[in-house]
Amino acid sequence: MTAWKKITALAASALMVAGLAACGTSGSGADSSTSSDGKLEVVASINQWGSVAADLGGEHVEVTNIMNKTNVEAHDYEPTSQDVAKFHSAQVAIVNGADYDSWATKAAQDTKAELVDAAETAGIKDGDNPHVWFSAKVRSSTADAITAAYQQADPEHKDDYTKLNKDWHAKADALEAKIKEASAKTKNLPYAATESVAAYLADDLAMKDATPRGYAQASANESEPTPTDIKKFQDALKSGNIRMLVLNTQESNSTTEQIVKAAQSADVPTVELTEQMPAEYNDLLDWMGALVDQFAAAA
Repeated sequence: MTAWKKITALAASALMVAGLAACGTSGSGADSSTSSDGKLEVVASINQWGSVAADLGGEHVEVTNIMNKTNVEAHDYEPTSQDVAKFHSAQVAIVNGADYDSWATKAAQDTKAELVDAAETAGIKDGDNPHVWFSAKVRSSTADAITAAYQQADPEHKDDYTKLNKDWHAKADALEAKIKEASAKTKNLPYAATESVAAYLADDLAMKDATPRGYAQASANESEPTPTDIKKFQDALKSGNIRMLVLNTQESNSTTEQIVKAAQSADVPTVELTEQMPAEYNDLLDWMGALVDQFAAAA
């Protein structure tokens, strides 16, 4: 039996035990499609999308995020039987897609939950840059897909979900206005990144990716850049061909330290960020707004 099948089997057993316990103790007659307090049970693979799900569901939903820490790498995350069980008990499941959280996609596929795949809503496929929450287009399309899933699962509150969606888009529009304003400073600004984590945000800011090709390819393939790749990166910083460095602090290592030191020596500003939403934020749009401010200040 494969590891995934073992986890799925354990999750099924956990659900069966929980179901039997509920039958023996509950006399409320609550609809099995909702939580004990009548709310839709929603599970999100990562807290970025979980925050959007909470905004769009308001008092009608109870959202559980599987991942919510910046010291965990989603690509390599191994779900527990409890994680899988959460997907099986959910009425709406939200995954990132684009092979970023394949464990979550697998867990959600064999359930009755309304499934929202964020990358898929914007036509982004496996092999493309999976960090799609940094994209304004994907945030918008995913929000609309989540609202549609809520309305399908809970038609009684359809109008409420429509109102919450409108409120969310108003906040997203304010963020778009901030991005447009910041792009007056960042347009065509050549930047380089230790990883392509924030590439979608840089695109929205009309910036120009000047990361040396060899280094970028090594990073995309999750392999070590060669000494030549590192030197070309350092030389590009020293020459002034790169005017901003974007650093994913979740993946800091001896190589990125060399790059950062070269940037400091060349007086090239560094924007530090993480792949997962930091603990000080509980809203994706707020986090993106703070990052836009950082990019504008460094430009």
